[in-house]
Amino acid sequence: MTTHNDVPVAVIDRAARLLEAFRDSERLTLAELTRLTGMPRSSTHRLLNQLVEIGWVRRDAPAYSLGTKMLELGSLVQHNDALHRAALPVMHELHGRTGLVVHLAVLTGTEVLYLEKVGGPYSMRIPSRVGGRQPAHCTALGKALLAQGQYDVEALFADHPLPARTPHSVTDPGRLRSELARMREQHVAHERDEAAPGVSCVAAPIGPAGKCVGALSLSGPSASIRATALAAPVRVAALTAWRRFTHLRAGNARTAV
Repeated sequence: MTTHNDVPVAVIDRAARLLEAFRDSERLTLAELTRLTGMPRSSTHRLLNQLVEIGWVRRDAPAYSLGTKMLELGSLVQHNDALHRAALPVMHELHGRTGLVVHLAVLTGTEVLYLEKVGGPYSMRIPSRVGGRQPAHCTALGKALLAQGQYDVEALFADHPLPARTPHSVTDPGRLRSELARMREQHVAHERDEAAPGVSCVAAPIGPAGKCVGALSLSGPSASIRATALAAPVRVAALTAWRRFTHLRAGNARTAV
């Protein structure tokens, strides 16, 4: 089977698998890519060379990373994304007021996908990056999204056991359901040392129940994070981002008419 321009679908599939392997790691060796994709080493090496030639992958011996062409495409997607454009100014303002790391994320299945990260030097100590993912139940962002979406936790995680990232991670669906019910009433979620030791987070959903498009969070050292003090600032920021988002969407709709 081939595409309309005679490029084999199998080649496109293998290239996609290679590129998606960088989702959770910025640099990977040939051996790691072979293991992650399940492709033969020779095929992986040959396809990597082709991707290097067109700028989609960069060779930095002994490892590989995404090339500038992919970063340019990613930047273009971000630029055209209404949620990102709506939230980014709010994130910078929130970081300026609190000095904490600010994240923007959306829910994809049982994981959160990070769309943006704004912060100072401490941001390097938080194991998150734009384009990266984390189990939703271990993060305040994920809990805010799960709570606002009013998901059936047992059904959502039926085929995905709740893995523990730290000894503090919630792994019992019943306990998670109770937490989400409380967070739904408060319109704010929090976690302490659940995704990474020594790091805590407070998050709020962007949008009302049934229309939630993402979530914003504040992260920092557990010793200095006070959920009660940060709840209001992050809720206000999320509400501001939602208003900006709906305004941008309305403007785009008028332009399209």
